[in-house]
Amino acid sequence: MEKITTEQAPRAGGHYTQAIEHNGFIFISGQLPINPQTGEKVLGSIEEQTLQVLKNVNAIAVAAGSDLNHIVKTTVYISDIALWGRVNGVYAQYFGDHKPARAVVPVKELHFGFQIEIDAVAVTK
Repeated sequence: MEKITTEQAPRAGGHYTQAIEHNGFIFISGQLPINPQTGEKVLGSIEEQTLQVLKNVNAIAVAAGSDLNHIVKTTVYISDIALWGRVNGVYAQYFGDHKPARAVVPVKELHFGFQIEIDAVAVTK
């Protein structure tokens, strides 16, 4: 197993690593909408939060020797299922023709008042 870290995504804030690569699989920890360059919490619209989370997920995939098109599964945690259409619009635009398997989990609340968190599984290129 290899720990994956990059300055292009928020630093792990607890007892975990950004990702673990094992046997060609990359397990990306849940990403929140935090700008890795500034450390600023992105608390704007759900579209802004979703885009930042996807950028963070992609940066970790790239650091692990993968990319967006090699993400095979995501889990999307959302604080209000009524926001799902807006999240799905950003998600679909970001992934384009690539459609990884996905689960959507409505939750009561997320850390720091965020509205979205996404974790992912990717494979190496």
